[in-house]
Amino acid sequence: MKPINIGICGLGTVGSGTVALLQKNREEIQKRSGHPIAITHIGARRDNPDCDVSGIRVSRDIFEVVRDPNVDILVELLGGIDTAKDVVLEAISLGKHVVTANKALIAIHGQELFDAAEAKGVRVVYEGSVAGGIPIIKVLREGLAANRILWLAGIINGTGNYILTEMRQGGRTFADVLAEAQALGYAEADPAFDVEGTDAAHKLTILASIAFGIPLQFDKIYTEGISHITQADVSFAEELGYRIKHLAIARRSEEGIELRVHPTLVPKKRLLANVNGVLNAVLVEGDAVGPTLYYGPGAGSLATASAVVADIMDLVRADNRHSGVPHLGYADSGYGLDIMPIEAVSTSNYLRITALDKVGVMAQVALVMSRHKINIEAIIQKEPADGEECVPLILLTHQIREAEINNAIAELEAMPEVVGSITRIRMEQLDG
Repeated sequence: MKPINIGICGLGTVGSGTVALLQKNREEIQKRSGHPIAITHIGARRDNPDCDVSGIRVSRDIFEVVRDPNVDILVELLGGIDTAKDVVLEAISLGKHVVTANKALIAIHGQELFDAAEAKGVRVVYEGSVAGGIPIIKVLREGLAANRILWLAGIINGTGNYILTEMRQGGRTFADVLAEAQALGYAEADPAFDVEGTDAAHKLTILASIAFGIPLQFDKIYTEGISHITQADVSFAEELGYRIKHLAIARRSEEGIELRVHPTLVPKKRLLANVNGVLNAVLVEGDAVGPTLYYGPGAGSLATASAVVADIMDLVRADNRHSGVPHLGYADSGYGLDIMPIEAVSTSNYLRITALDKVGVMAQVALVMSRHKINIEAIIQKEPADGEECVPLILLTHQIREAEINNAIAELEAMPEVVGSITRIRMEQLDG
């Protein structure tokens, strides 16, 4: 039986994990896929001392792997966008299937890559691009294909989840936990992609396109990070029966599709509120199946390699060059729903207001909220600390359109009794 030859571009965390997994489970993979699978060529700018590449050709020029006529499937694990895009497009032009775990590449250039692959009669598969070892793309594209997806909400960045978990469990500050996350290798030296939500927005772009049959539209996602969350916010949320999670949310409505990434108060009893550390989870509600939860490691060498190798096996199993499953799950991804601007979205809200400790301030705050027709669900007013002139006021609101709560916040911040900016965190019940 002719082996299927694999070329891998990139020998970092996921690349080395993919090599290790293909070697470790070689017999099992062959039994399941029906063919022996052999890594014959690796492109890496430098060696990885943790990866055994003995017997495998290694090139410093990654395009030598792409152009190798003996390579049947090209695995792109470089990261970044520009070079990765060039690698994938050239592989497609040469009639090779492509496996990638590059969420930024798919979110931004996916449609161009898929169109090129369709024209050439090959496939670009990308399970490893979202949520590591959790097969959420296969779930949405295949397992739940008979459902009309109503909404999904996910913790899809492990770094942010680790930081918020440690702030809650250890009573620590954002800066302190971030430094630890960097020391442990969970966060990059420049952590902005993780903590400011860009990484999660790339992944949500992909999930929403598959879930709703819409084009990939990264530029239309509302994105907000967690760097402004304080230990006080975490404690107040806990006192009120909530936990703060950095969620990626996509919801279908009559007005369009909501796409947003932001810190969110989630009731403590909800499953997503209890996903801790670097783990990921995605909650999906379909009209037939109801709510379903997918949970597990969202990153890491072997976890993501599990998804990458599964994609390789799917390509090997196919009897022809074109799988029957469309790249984004829909035969036509021009679905007629627009992405809603964040100003049109309605949520409940947590507000933390720092105010001077004066008589009548709470009444003025309530008057502003009433003027904007915002109902208050709960209020916490703390006593001032010794020597402090200001007190924190915590408000939970009922659902209100974003534009209206923004107007109310602006009016509150203009009050002379209110000090600094108001912290607002949206709230989700996640109960369907």
